Amino acid sequence: MRGRRPARIVISGATGLVGRALVEFLASWDHDVRRLVRVKPREAGEILWDPARGELDPMPLEGADAVVHLSGANIARRRWSEGRKRVLLASRQRGTRLLCETLARMPTPPRVLISASAVGYYGDRGDQWLDERSEPGHGFLPDVCCAWEAATEPARAKGIRVVSLRLGVVLSLKGGALAGMLPVFRLGLGGVLGSGCQYLSWIALQDVIAAIEHLIFSPSVNGPVNVIAPDPVTNREFTRVLGRVLHRPTLLPVPAWLCRALLGELGQALLLEGARVSCARLEQSGFRFRFRDLESALSAELGRTGA
Repeated sequence: MRGRRPARIVISGATGLVGRALVEFLASWDHDVRRLVRVKPREAGEILWDPARGELDPMPLEGADAVVHLSGANIARRRWSEGRKRVLLASRQRGTRLLCETLARMPTPPRVLISASAVGYYGDRGDQWLDERSEPGHGFLPDVCCAWEAATEPARAKGIRVVSLRLGVVLSLKGGALAGMLPVFRLGLGGVLGSGCQYLSWIALQDVIAAIEHLIFSPSVNGPVNVIAPDPVTNREFTRVLGRVLHRPTLLPVPAWLCRALLGELGQALLLEGARVSCARLEQSGFRFRFRDLESALSAELGRTGA
């Protein structure tokens, strides 16, 4: 980021795993970071919005160079009842459309909108290599991702450069999948999930943040971009590498029926299915990964705590 002029960047979802890290990173480089919040603003740089009520005043957004939209209910927090699925979809579709319609009404909108999506777009595709030209999969997660990305259309129609971040599984000790599984693996109770053949398209949190910054300042890039590391692995390989980094055995497999019994449709989609996704477009845009392989990423992350 050296040599880039400071920019005004508005971020939604700033309290989430990626959002918190992004705010800290951008602020450290003297960017003017503003945060969309859902409670009465208490600090400078906070902008009130209420997606449920369709309320967002465009005036505080004036002067923004970029918007990074990361807001959405946690997909893995609880089992997917029909009511929960409606919440997950609405939290992405409704908030994205409100933001994009607001940006489209601005006399001078930001030049770029970076809007979150996920590799869940591709569904369960075995060992097939997938890129941004691949068709969406079938099921709840692909349907959510398609609706999420489609909700950015008002901004795109306004002429704003829109980038849809198809994020993989973000590896961090501060939250997400890795933080959730570590207690079990540290006890030596970790093991392969189901067949172990399902692919995990992962990325280190540091690379997510660097990729977002890169895409903000890459004017030639628009549309969907897979934000994942170059080395997707099967669940069996992920289990083996995590056990080796932790110096723990991984001999206790979890059968598919148990994943489904405990977590229902969520367990099937997030634990037993996967996609082998290519990051070629991101690399062709000039992005350079800090962590290209899983072992280096896990070793760096876990080494911070002496794990």
